[in-house]
Amino acid sequence: MTEIRTPRLLLRSWHDDDLTPMADINADPRVMRWVDDGSVRDLDHTAEDIERWEEEWDEEGFGLFAVELLASGELIGFTGLSVPEFLPEVMPAVAICWRLGSQFWGQGYASEAAHATLEFALQDRGLDRVISINRVGDNASENVIRKLGMVPERETAHPVYGYPLRVHAIDLTEFQA
Repeated sequence: MTEIRTPRLLLRSWHDDDLTPMADINADPRVMRWVDDGSVRDLDHTAEDIERWEEEWDEEGFGLFAVELLASGELIGFTGLSVPEFLPEVMPAVAICWRLGSQFWGQGYASEAAHATLEFALQDRGLDRVISINRVGDNASENVIRKLGMVPERETAHPVYGYPLRVHAIDLTEFQA
């Protein structure tokens, strides 16, 4: 698996000792507010998530990176690429996504990690197009999406939970490294 260094972050494979800090992030209602039905996730569910994320690397050649602060070695969340099978109307597609612990919000980490991931997708993995799917009202994610240069493509509803979603996209010709 590829590792990516940015000025402040290391995007890397998952380690066994990432489980507890990622479970702590998933247990924070502020973090999970915009994810699925908003429910927090426990240690077992987080372990299943990480296992699924690692399998996606094997199957697709991309997936979700663990994001670590270079200065401290602390896990702050994830960023990466995923196939959004839950939303058949956008398929085939690859989506960029991220989730950081709330104590790391507002410091530019999500934008820094997402930009590196988008560059990886379009230049290293040779994808022609990447989308982002966010829940309408999640302004923090919307800001990151705009910083990536992604443009709104459509609005739809989550097929299970019914809330409004906004799909953004960028293609290789629009990306500025």
